[in-house]
Amino acid sequence: MKAALLLLVLFVRPPTVVTIHGRVTDSSRGNGIAGASIVIPELNLSAQTDTAGRYNIRSTGLAANGTVTIEARRIGYFAGKASVAIRGRTDITLDFALAPAMSRLDEVIVGGIASVVATKAAKGGSRNADRRMQKLSAQAPPAPGFIRQARERGNTEGYNVINENSYMLARERPLSTFSVDVDRASYSNVRRFLSSGQRPPIDAVRIEEMVNYFPYDYQNPVSADPVSIATSVAAAPWNSSHRLVLIGLKAKPIATASLPPNNLVFLIDVSGSMESPDKLPLVKSAFELLVNQLREQDRVSIVVYAGNAGLVLRSTSGSNKQEILDAITRLEAGGSTAGGAGLRLAYDIATQNFIREGNNRVILATDGDFNVGVSSDAEMVRLIEERRKSGVFLTALGFGTGNLKDSKMEQMADHGNGHYAYVDNLLEAKKVFVRELGATLRTVAKDVKLQIEFNPARVAAYRLIGYENRLLNDADFADDTKDAGDMGAGHTVTALYEVIPVGAANDPFMPKASELRYKRDSAPQHTAATQELLYVKLRYKEPDGSTSKLMTRVVTDAVVSRNRDFAFASAVAEFGLLLRDSKFKGKASYAGVVETARANLGSDPDGLRAEFVRLVQKAASLDVVARQ
Repeated sequence: MKAALLLLVLFVRPPTVVTIHGRVTDSSRGNGIAGASIVIPELNLSAQTDTAGRYNIRSTGLAANGTVTIEARRIGYFAGKASVAIRGRTDITLDFALAPAMSRLDEVIVGGIASVVATKAAKGGSRNADRRMQKLSAQAPPAPGFIRQARERGNTEGYNVINENSYMLARERPLSTFSVDVDRASYSNVRRFLSSGQRPPIDAVRIEEMVNYFPYDYQNPVSADPVSIATSVAAAPWNSSHRLVLIGLKAKPIATASLPPNNLVFLIDVSGSMESPDKLPLVKSAFELLVNQLREQDRVSIVVYAGNAGLVLRSTSGSNKQEILDAITRLEAGGSTAGGAGLRLAYDIATQNFIREGNNRVILATDGDFNVGVSSDAEMVRLIEERRKSGVFLTALGFGTGNLKDSKMEQMADHGNGHYAYVDNLLEAKKVFVRELGATLRTVAKDVKLQIEFNPARVAAYRLIGYENRLLNDADFADDTKDAGDMGAGHTVTALYEVIPVGAANDPFMPKASELRYKRDSAPQHTAATQELLYVKLRYKEPDGSTSKLMTRVVTDAVVSRNRDFAFASAVAEFGLLLRDSKFKGKASYAGVVETARANLGSDPDGLRAEFVRLVQKAASLDVVARQ
């Protein structure tokens, strides 16, 4: 038997790994091109070039092929393509020299301001794209010097005021009800501030979005429900006499190849406020990453807006990647910002090309600085609430600094059956459009609400950490007409409660009981003998459904050691308390956050947790400087 096993080992060869590597350069200057996409379409393999223009693709799937086609693409360059013989080779060097897209300038009148839109010279397939460029109708120009005044007025970023949740007495308020939140914009926005040597504004720090920025290894759903529930109870790291309760949700993942067909409308702000390098140029690079993920069954339209709105690209198959990229390349910034007109047109285009049982979505890229036509927060919310009835979802992507309207972007996504992300660099774009593509594009559970009932026999008081702008009335939980957050394929949601247990002596955070004229029945339905700490109820709807379904889970009063995900999530929450200088921060410290986070990095394949540690250290150093 041993001899047979030995022979089997000797004759079973490991799979052959083939490596294709090289450099992508600018043919006119010879310098490396960073952020270029290297794609092998027939094998669905891809890579990005580094800052020197180098790439590397390693795969066992290549060995079985005789010849493959490899393409190199980058916004602003003509694509490169080469056929490579694979059979019998394990190490292949392939370089690309991409020619810059020579342009002419065609004037397009947008809102009365001459906005230049670069179009490719009459070469290759650009003629079809040129014909699709529609001339936008003119309207009265804004006041003279609009763009200059916008530059000179300084920082005009807008954030909603956040009043932190207080402790609630469990005997008086046993129910806590809120909508889930899968937005992650706050974390990348905080990262932008810290990376530039500034502390973020307090209201830019939404703790739940910081916690939810990171993926957690919760169990996938095993029942017919598209969402699973995980819970755990431990001591609060910043106040050892308190409990910290974690409630984790995981939406069922869907492989990219198995996603339903996409009907996407790229709604791109090309107004004057978008001309800086961290805005429209980054938008172009971000959408290039998404375009490279598209399949033949996917379709893309492109709508732009400045003083008015126009259709740049009619609905086009994802197999025509170069045509889509050509349309994106031509975009240039200039003019005022008629966001309402752009949204209306984008929803109209999405509805005209609606795919039944597909993913129909508008993806908005802007700094949110709307100033023409429908522009107030209330007007935009009403517009989006009306249009979401069509079954078209909205993803809002924020870009840039100085005039980011975070409050507007967040509300638009919340009311548009979608989510909001802030893109501060190309790596963040890759996270949104490549690593989390399913979650970005495919909603699996709609209007997801949580209602937690605390057992007053064991819980004296509780506080929900974050989610201040997602709170619901208790009666809203069972009301299917009330909108709530949506979860995309593979999304995780984490909620943390800080709990003061019954019997905590002289706790300074314990709220005083109200004097009631009409006494309530003080006997809980389930006594302390049940060991129940709280009861979790979750409601969700199917993506195309109108009636919610109920899930429940009992959480017992059993304190355990925090596992890796729980510990890391608590470290992120503690960091948020420090950045907000929260009155509830207790003994929280930067050193404690760094220690906990470092000890719970896990495999961290994308380096997100390691980057978090560096950000905490940066924030700590800024605090030291501020105190000097």
